[in-house]
Amino acid sequence: MNATAYADTSLLASLYLADANTPAALAAVSAAGAPLLLTSWQQFELENAFQLRLFRRESTRADLASAEAHLIQDISAGMVAVVALPVASVLPIARQLTARHTALVGTRAFDIFHVAAALQLKATRFLTLDTRQRALARAAGLRTT
Repeated sequence: MNATAYADTSLLASLYLADANTPAALAAVSAAGAPLLLTSWQQFELENAFQLRLFRRESTRADLASAEAHLIQDISAGMVAVVALPVASVLPIARQLTARHTALVGTRAFDIFHVAAALQLKATRFLTLDTRQRALARAAGLRTT
């Protein structure tokens, strides 16, 4: 796999369940022009985000079923690549990012974890709608959209 993009879970949720950020998520994925990496951690977070949408009455069970089917189609089509995430290798990178950037950028732990995961997986782009996470990704040397 040559060019790949790592998307923050909030961007993925907006990509698969329509909300105010969906146009920006679609534009980011289109601009990246590369398959999206999907780890088991992101899958878990995405499942939780979908269930929170139900809890908040922002989506229906039918919406979730459609979103999950769309994700499966994207995986089958090669637009999303399911990859293993070696968590033990990601944590030292995350700790380095925390020490170097958190006091300057103000990033949260899970936002840092995603950037560290993208670095570990050698993603060529990092996709996020979060300005602080984008700043961290750029500071870490990732291209962002």
